[in-house]
Amino acid sequence: KFLSSLPSIPSLSSLLKKKSINNMDSPLRSTTSLFQILVTFFLLFFLGLNMFKEVESLGINYGQVANNLPPPEKVLQLLHALKITKARIYDTNPQVLTTFANTNIELIVTVENQMLATLCDQQQALQWVTSHIRPYFPATNITGIAVGNEIFTDENMSLMTYLVPAMVSIHTALVKTGLSQYIQVSSPNSLAVLANSYPPSAGSFRTDLNEIMQQFLQFLATTKSPFWINAYPYFAYKDNPNKISLDYVLFNSNEGMIDPYTKLHYDNMLYAQVDAALFAIARMGFNGLEVKISETGWPSKGDTNEIGATLQNAAIYNRNILRRQLLNEGTPLRPNVRLDIYLFALFNEDMKPGPTSERNYGLFQPDGTMAYNVGLLSTTSSNTEPASASISLASSAPPLVKRMGYQSLVNWMMMFVYFWWLSKC
Repeated sequence: KFLSSLPSIPSLSSLLKKKSINNMDSPLRSTTSLFQILVTFFLLFFLGLNMFKEVESLGINYGQVANNLPPPEKVLQLLHALKITKARIYDTNPQVLTTFANTNIELIVTVENQMLATLCDQQQALQWVTSHIRPYFPATNITGIAVGNEIFTDENMSLMTYLVPAMVSIHTALVKTGLSQYIQVSSPNSLAVLANSYPPSAGSFRTDLNEIMQQFLQFLATTKSPFWINAYPYFAYKDNPNKISLDYVLFNSNEGMIDPYTKLHYDNMLYAQVDAALFAIARMGFNGLEVKISETGWPSKGDTNEIGATLQNAAIYNRNILRRQLLNEGTPLRPNVRLDIYLFALFNEDMKPGPTSERNYGLFQPDGTMAYNVGLLSTTSSNTEPASASISLASSAPPLVKRMGYQSLVNWMMMFVYFWWLSKC
């Protein structure tokens, strides 16, 4: 009834005909036509800017543990085609840093785990920043330095004692070189740092990490840096598929769960994991820290005992991540704080050790073809993807109409009002 009561949108031909007739009626019509053109331009600019801003907010991990990857120049072209403007690399590869210069890519670089002991020394840290960061900045937009990766759960327990001193030394070096206001320093953690994560309000860190975690969180709070986590709901499902709903971990429609203490509703595991980390951080006295996802993804292939590692599940998980990013969502605990997410990973990496899944997290094959389509390149098809898994943003949108929120409503209302006004001119 509401739709039937709205004025019909005029056809393009009728608008052109109306414009032609009206232009002969009065000299004032030329002014009106110019005004219409300007309104059209600014309306389309606003809508387009909003759409591309949302797409460009997604980050991706550009791992290079492979012997068959395209050169950085080709990778840069791919990122531009995907409208991705945030990337993370796992070293300070000079070729990548040089190639990404004078582009719109925001880059997080990494200090390898084996470098931590050396960089505890402030002079060594200053030398590292001077040789690995300063020559490339600001041409290359380095926005973060990841000091190690998953140090708290690394097999080499001695690395934990080096982590915070190395972070302090690197931050001090950034201060001395005038870069600290542009580059944040943090260290990604796996969810294994948590002793409890269910329900989210019970989130707490392992007691054996209390002392070092206190120092780590204090550094982040002092430097206003985020807490980075590598969160993989896939692992939880793989380890307990009989008790964990696949739809819940894939962001599909499901009943979800309600935290019995906060009464917050969770319709996916990833957001629950993030809020568990937030509660753990708050329990240590650092309620204001931001949590960002430095890695999340789903393998498209695995060994026989790696339940759930399929092409279809990987496509669904990453597609739904993209949908949520387009909606600028936060978690139930912080609904108004957009959750930053870096997908893992850009490419399948054939030299990664471990089970088959480790070599099959990529959205793309090394030759540049899609492992599966998540909608970032909706007009391109994958040679390896079954038809049922073909995904585009257009075809994925309808189930989420009820979640699109105010921005899409405003966009459509503006478009409707414009065409209605145009029909009256």
